[in-house]
Amino acid sequence: MRPRPPGIHTHEEWKGMANPVGLVVEPVVLNRLGIFPESATAVLADWQRRLDELLQDQQLPESAEWVSVAPSFETFVMELLGWQEGDLLPASALESPIAVRLDDYNETLAPTWVVNDPDGAPQLLVQELPAGSDFDAIPKGGSGRRQWEASPQQRLERLLKESEHPIGVLWNGVALRLVYAPRGESSGHLSFPLEPMTTVDGRPMLAALQMLLGPDRLFEGGSSVTRLKPLMAASRKEQNEVSTRLAEQVLEALWILVKGFDAAGSPPAEPQHIYGGLITVLLRLVFLLYAEDEELMPVDSLYGQHYSVSGLALRLRQDRDEHQNQMEGRRGAWAGLLSLFRLVYDGGGPSKAYLPARHGELFDPDAYPFLEGRSLGSHYKKDPIEAVPAISDDVVEQVLTKLLVLGGQILNYRALDVEQIGSVYEGIMGFQVEHASGPSLGITHRPPRQKIAITVVVNAEQLLAQAGAKRANWLDEQAGVKLKLAAPIVRALKEASSHDDLAAALGKRLSPHTPRVLPAGSLILQPTEERRRSGSHYTPRALTEPIVAETLRPWLERCNGKPTAERILALKLCDPAMGSGAFLVAVCRFLAHWLVAAWEDPEGPGFPPEFKKEWDKDLYARRLIAQQCLYGVDKNPFAVNLAKLSLWLVTLSKELPFTFVDHALKEGDSLVGVSKEEISQAIRGAFRQKQLEEPTIQRAMARDSRDYATVPISVVVRSRWLR
Repeated sequence: MRPRPPGIHTHEEWKGMANPVGLVVEPVVLNRLGIFPESATAVLADWQRRLDELLQDQQLPESAEWVSVAPSFETFVMELLGWQEGDLLPASALESPIAVRLDDYNETLAPTWVVNDPDGAPQLLVQELPAGSDFDAIPKGGSGRRQWEASPQQRLERLLKESEHPIGVLWNGVALRLVYAPRGESSGHLSFPLEPMTTVDGRPMLAALQMLLGPDRLFEGGSSVTRLKPLMAASRKEQNEVSTRLAEQVLEALWILVKGFDAAGSPPAEPQHIYGGLITVLLRLVFLLYAEDEELMPVDSLYGQHYSVSGLALRLRQDRDEHQNQMEGRRGAWAGLLSLFRLVYDGGGPSKAYLPARHGELFDPDAYPFLEGRSLGSHYKKDPIEAVPAISDDVVEQVLTKLLVLGGQILNYRALDVEQIGSVYEGIMGFQVEHASGPSLGITHRPPRQKIAITVVVNAEQLLAQAGAKRANWLDEQAGVKLKLAAPIVRALKEASSHDDLAAALGKRLSPHTPRVLPAGSLILQPTEERRRSGSHYTPRALTEPIVAETLRPWLERCNGKPTAERILALKLCDPAMGSGAFLVAVCRFLAHWLVAAWEDPEGPGFPPEFKKEWDKDLYARRLIAQQCLYGVDKNPFAVNLAKLSLWLVTLSKELPFTFVDHALKEGDSLVGVSKEEISQAIRGAFRQKQLEEPTIQRAMARDSRDYATVPISVVVRSRWLR
């Protein structure tokens, strides 16, 4: 049999063995550039022989076990990876030391080694640890001196981010970990245990280590785009495609939930209330998956075994393997999710810090009580649950698989930007839940300029009632756009005389959500008129950041390119149609960068007195910006909740409730005309609360003498909130 040619599957094999956390390198980028690990058996066998010769059996301190330990990092890279003398520089010998000072602990973070690029600039910081040290364990204090309680991984991440040299390596003689931690972004790492790489099964991992840290990737021989740092940066940009595919799967998950609740008995609620509740379930799940990957939720075994969403998904996948034909009759997973949702809302655990109460509308049990089997108007603490909806484990497993498995691989949400999480949410906006008016079937349709296909459900009886030659045009009218059905489909529709004939005629255009004609009264998910015409758009980070930078450029120029912390925190910026908050997130990052610069200015007042040195200064700055500078409005209440969560996530406000920006992000239509009298009343209300100065009011009121005045919308909106 001929060997399979290299491709993305080649990278997925070794990547799965390296236990990826977050995003380091993306297989699709490596595949596009033709970068693949060595596959020649003779070469791999030689590398394994050299690695085996380097490893020596040692009994590590505080351990009864003997393990295979390599010599120093310097010997390892020269003997196995092919580095030359001079490629690895002692950090202590640099003319300009790379270090991060922690004054509160009288401690300095610094690498052991530095690897320069061909131009002489640092490209890799190496931290060499005692043999067998745990990368993720927090060392026990014993000196009596106050010290920063952080693992080697956390220490290296902080060093990489604050020094703005984002690539690092942890080495303990037993394993090598490649870390990528760009400042202001989430970090990721790949781990390469040494002993397994001496086995035949471990060859893909050894070849990958050579591919990533060999001379071609770090020194001479590789082009500028195929070196390690550009590869990692390109991998981050590649996540836009991942978010598009995920958004399509989340929409499929919404359909699965709709059909699951329909099978369990349609909830006694208005269809649009049902839609809001099911969207909320998906928002909760996607948020929790992101929060778990970012370790914003508890990381102990209690949470992992009994509450974790990703842990539940794993157990359900195992159940499907063992009980393939019994999943529809099994129950319990849905009740487990409901318990987790309440725990997030109210908090719990042995201490307040274990899982703080988050509150907020997203996890409010009374927002959509039908999810728990309660009636509208009941209270979750006072009224008992009569009967939890009979949602099968089959439905829950399918939903979680759509959220977690992408292209056959488990998705790590930590690798996604907050804006990409927003794009996933926006993929399920613009729909409504309805009861089918008669026997119905769905037609797949991709709106213009959109990548996500949607389903339009039509009444099969009404379609059959049309003259055969007019059926295709009638479907176009129902969809709101030209469906562009293929000629064979048009002919088959013309000749159809039954529901089954219609389903067969549509062929591949028949929606997978309606493989058979749905009976009358079934719950269906239907796109709104706006969604049918144009679909949903989200603004990626590649667009929001340059737009924000250009928008604030005049302000920066007025500050002479050096704004003070006071001036930054005095800014008020409003997005009158914020959607998922993509622009607000970009503004938050932008202003936080300048705020940190102002704090670090030797001529400035320094960091606020409440700032603790162990805190991430970028995240702390973002929290202040989000709380004091940003405002937003949107007509869609789900978008408002999404924007709140987007700001919560970009600040990683682990100790703050979701309500920390409730004062600034509101539901409403800001793009409307308001009468001069309404504006006058709103502004007077703001003036009474000393939110506006008298000259501001006079200028606003003098701008237009017509019935509808033109004033800065942010002034009008803010004054209404403040009343």
